[in-house]
Amino acid sequence: MKLPEPNLSRRDFLKLAGLGLGTLALNPFRRALPLADFPASDRLGRLDRYFGKVDIKSRPDENSTTVKPIYEDTVVIWLREVVGTKVGYISTNTTWVETPEGFVYAPFLQPVRNQPNTPLNAVPTGKQGFWVEVTVPYVDFRLENPAPISPWLKTAVTNNWPTRLYYSQIMWVDQIKTSEMTGNLIYRINERIGNPGDIFWAEGVAFRPLTEDEVSPIHPDVDPNEKKVVANLTSQTLSCFEGKKEVYFCRMSSGGKWDANGNQVNNWSTPLGEQITWRKSISTHMAGGTVSGGYDTPGVSWTTLFAGEGMAIHGTFWHNDFGNPRSHGCINVRPDDAKWIFRWTNPVVSLDPGDIIVSMPGGTHVIVIERYF
Repeated sequence: MKLPEPNLSRRDFLKLAGLGLGTLALNPFRRALPLADFPASDRLGRLDRYFGKVDIKSRPDENSTTVKPIYEDTVVIWLREVVGTKVGYISTNTTWVETPEGFVYAPFLQPVRNQPNTPLNAVPTGKQGFWVEVTVPYVDFRLENPAPISPWLKTAVTNNWPTRLYYSQIMWVDQIKTSEMTGNLIYRINERIGNPGDIFWAEGVAFRPLTEDEVSPIHPDVDPNEKKVVANLTSQTLSCFEGKKEVYFCRMSSGGKWDANGNQVNNWSTPLGEQITWRKSISTHMAGGTVSGGYDTPGVSWTTLFAGEGMAIHGTFWHNDFGNPRSHGCINVRPDDAKWIFRWTNPVVSLDPGDIIVSMPGGTHVIVIERYF
């Protein structure tokens, strides 16, 4: 899914941001750890970093008067969603978010909340670590290893971008200590599945430990052979069935890529046909593609793999354009939807280790179709 290109580069944005952040912005690994001050509201939206800069409009229409620009990772108050005009030549999305200052096109904003936590003061007895979910719009971190290993971190260092984790990402904590800088409890963060080797330290208040109940199976008494997931590439919807009864429905974003003329090409398409779930991970590091057209993303939540070596249904925090193709072949859904599907499909995954591979005949059938109803 190709939306309008940012009209301010990340480099230009960071030059402007540096006017407020001072010299600390020049070296993200020496930045102070305390959380940012976020707006006081139950519902918030974070401007996705991809866009760099977008405008708050006076009406839900890109041709209306601009109220003010906002820049990447800006967090705004989310009053309500309204119907307006679509933006760009591909997306069919006509949803806008009303803020106290005007309207922002909904696909630009990640829905977030600001829900700080009371940090644990020690890793639970007998455990090597524990899973945590980011419950604030974003949290800055410091790197423990001397130099970044992951491509996404190397890019951040090269461009002097802030190094952050975002709302709904799930990570692994294996140490806790008191920060000499702030006096607060901080977590040592890494990735248990697919970890390239990077280790972070971040404020513990930003993370909520996952519980056993959150991975407990949904409808475990239903015959596994009666369960199936149907993903429709035409309607960009996903349904979970028990026999002929639909028990869950959500919008999704399948694979898709467009050339400069807006024509779809199929090298990132989601494979059609009947597949079967074969691996599930509470969180994993996802990477693939080429240098110019690849991706490298940590902390991808609630991943249910069903095709090839990496095609999965998983939670998505980097866009809010569900209902339109936006992925590299996977099925993107909202984190809450991914969590429900993760718990409902087979095989069942325990909180520790949080990852399982099942031998054939596999788990739950996933049927990818292309059909108008």
